[in-house]
Amino acid sequence: MDFDAIILGAGVIGLATARQLALTGRSVLVLEQHARPGTETSARNSEVIHAGIYYPANSLKAKLCVTGRKLLYQYCDAHRVSYRKTGKLIVATAPEQRPALARLLAQGQANGVTDLQILNRQSLSEMEPDLAAIEAVYSPSTGIIDSHGLMLALQGDLEAHGGLVCCNSPVTELTQLDDGGFRVEVGGAEPTAVSSRVLVNCAGHSAQYLSRILQGPGAAGIPPAYLSKGCYFTVSRRLPFSHLIYPLPSDGGLGIHLTLDLAGNARFGPDTEWVTSLDYRVDPTRCESFYRAIRTYYPDLRDGELVPDYAGIRPKVTGPGEASGDFIIVDQRTHGIPDYIALYGIESPGLTSCLAIAEEVCARLRCHDRENSRPNSHITKQQADYENSDHR
Repeated sequence: MDFDAIILGAGVIGLATARQLALTGRSVLVLEQHARPGTETSARNSEVIHAGIYYPANSLKAKLCVTGRKLLYQYCDAHRVSYRKTGKLIVATAPEQRPALARLLAQGQANGVTDLQILNRQSLSEMEPDLAAIEAVYSPSTGIIDSHGLMLALQGDLEAHGGLVCCNSPVTELTQLDDGGFRVEVGGAEPTAVSSRVLVNCAGHSAQYLSRILQGPGAAGIPPAYLSKGCYFTVSRRLPFSHLIYPLPSDGGLGIHLTLDLAGNARFGPDTEWVTSLDYRVDPTRCESFYRAIRTYYPDLRDGELVPDYAGIRPKVTGPGEASGDFIIVDQRTHGIPDYIALYGIESPGLTSCLAIAEEVCARLRCHDRENSRPNSHITKQQADYENSDHR
């Protein structure tokens, strides 16, 4: 074999997984179809380190977010990746929203987020005088991060341990070898083929497509794929906020929230638009719905000051009108292929969870090495039910 492991996709999940495998002494190759790592989902998000509040108890999202947050802060400190614990306020702007806020507090506590607080109107006025809210859940452990700096650090770690990242390397064919392992054919300027004992599919929007190449159409464990586009708008002036401001979740997302970058500049978004292609253009007319949403908690937003910024597209495994799906990580127990792990629907909080996801993948590979038994790290009932179902 040319490599012990090949990783498909050099987003933050692929880089974190490749790094973790390289730390075990494996030779690792990462194949990325674009000209540089992390240009899709990993580079087009709010750059928030989430606490782990929103997700169903015992889901992979909840477990891996809570664990991943702790790992990520430690990693940033050790590798000098820029971040700031800004804290987050999830706000109720009308009395009828108080029960939903209480349910969100209980959900976060059930997930192991131990530092959440309920703040009343007076406390909020002292903390953020320009915020229009009657109550909020305060999450002091939420933060923001330089996602590009994180990916550079992960790539540097990987390469320091002998790993390689090859960009402009689209995968054109995947084949399971008769004696174990995989052959990967790569296009680009100089087409080639490489082989590995282990194959991990971290390809984001292309994950389902690549699994169908390997497994065939309609194979077990490949979920449907949906695209949820979210646009961001910014303003030219400095806004009077020092915390992240989130409304209550709605429409398959976390609502049009106010986040800050590390320089203190504010941006708003994302909204939710179900699309069928990876078109990252921002429609300026979408700002009208932004004004309405933002003014529920920041009424002093001025007419005409929202400016289109960028858009991201989230890889979803559930569609319009459905509850948000969990992370899906499938292995031999689902698809029957030894040493192949595929990850689907790794949207938010994927950035926060990246190091915990990488540990989960390695735990499953170690279990395959030990008689193909079930790993006991973060397998949940929801995940087990999915893997045991005839899901297509």
